[in-house]
Amino acid sequence: MPRKQVVTLITDFGDADHYVGVIKGVIAGINPEVEIIDICHQVNSYDIFDGAYSLAQSYRFFPVDTIHLVVVDPGVGTARRPILARTMNYKFVAPDNGVLSLIYEREESIEVRHITSDHYFLNPVSNTFHARDIFAPVVGWLSRGVEVDKFGEPITDYAKFLSPKPKRVSDQLLKGVALRVDKFGNIITNICPEDVPQLFQENPPPFKIIINEQEITRLNLSYTIWRFAPTAGPRRRLSTPAAARKSA
Repeated sequence: MPRKQVVTLITDFGDADHYVGVIKGVIAGINPEVEIIDICHQVNSYDIFDGAYSLAQSYRFFPVDTIHLVVVDPGVGTARRPILARTMNYKFVAPDNGVLSLIYEREESIEVRHITSDHYFLNPVSNTFHARDIFAPVVGWLSRGVEVDKFGEPITDYAKFLSPKPKRVSDQLLKGVALRVDKFGNIITNICPEDVPQLFQENPPPFKIIINEQEITRLNLSYTIWRFAPTAGPRRRLSTPAAARKSA
């Protein structure tokens, strides 16, 4: 049996309104056989980095040829472009506002197109709901097998930002940033085990992590250890991007 075409959704629409359901309805109306998977609709409102992070942490765990639709779009209705990006294994449909920046960083080969073929859009096109009128129909037709070159010409001046990198201040000091705090209270930073390998040895040297004037002097590799270990001073749960990927 042929495998269904998979489409994923990441938005900042939440689940209290009709927006997500309408997007799914448009896609299914074009391709009733598509399989739509919700990754996250709780991206912080208008937070492009949060949407980019959610995508970067999830996209590669889906089958080859999955189409990822990402809508975090504070510039909807302005001159910002709708784009279609293609890598070796995936396609991405999104506004051209940097929400695909972490994909640009991670993928060795990527082609980005400005979506201009408006005969694929719903009409009239709303100034405030391009997810329904532009992005969802493009995804629907892509899922039906329409080739990417039918949607517009390649571009190279797409919007992108560089993800924050930790800064080595001295041999004894590394500065990083907290990228986000998840619903469990894990602080996810931009410091990876590769940046401080000595802390992940069997017998790590003494160290101190300072976050908002709180000091952490111990790393716990599982939640059980954190919850049931004897009290020995302040501790916090801390995740690095690499650790977050491993536990996902």
